[in-house]
Amino acid sequence: MSLKEEIQVLVADYSNPNHGRALVELLDAYAKDPAGGGQGLSEFTHNRLVSSLAKRPQAFSILAFAKKHGQADLPIGLVNCFEGFSTFACLPLVNVHDVAVIEAYRGQGVAELMLNRVIEVARKRGACKLTLEVLSGNQAANKLYQRMGFEAYQLDPGMGVAHFLQKKLID
Repeated sequence: MSLKEEIQVLVADYSNPNHGRALVELLDAYAKDPAGGGQGLSEFTHNRLVSSLAKRPQAFSILAFAKKHGQADLPIGLVNCFEGFSTFACLPLVNVHDVAVIEAYRGQGVAELMLNRVIEVARKRGACKLTLEVLSGNQAANKLYQRMGFEAYQLDPGMGVAHFLQKKLID
């Protein structure tokens, strides 16, 4: 059986306790990874993440589980997304906010399976595009995104490529 046949990819149900535990577990593992900043989630986030996402109709998450015969399904991947709005297109867009795959399953197509599910959901929502940010040093992710058709954002080549910036309002 190929890996893709052994992986279940689904839209998370924030009211399902198993999905909630998987979401927090996977995001915490991602936060502890150098690509996620190297620090786990705070107790505040652990306790409130799923209920806070559930209150936001513009949020959705994709989960990947490895199907193990005779064992509980193993959560192996997560994508968190938020619907925004493109004023130029006057249509929704979907921002891919977090993409995480546990280390043992990286490089096996799990992120691509999850992103394909994101594309399905985004199309159902009538989105005109997906957006995401990625660290320049995350070569594996950059290769995946390029292979899937993501490209640097620009309006006029003479004005250059857009940069993702942030200004923290709380620590």
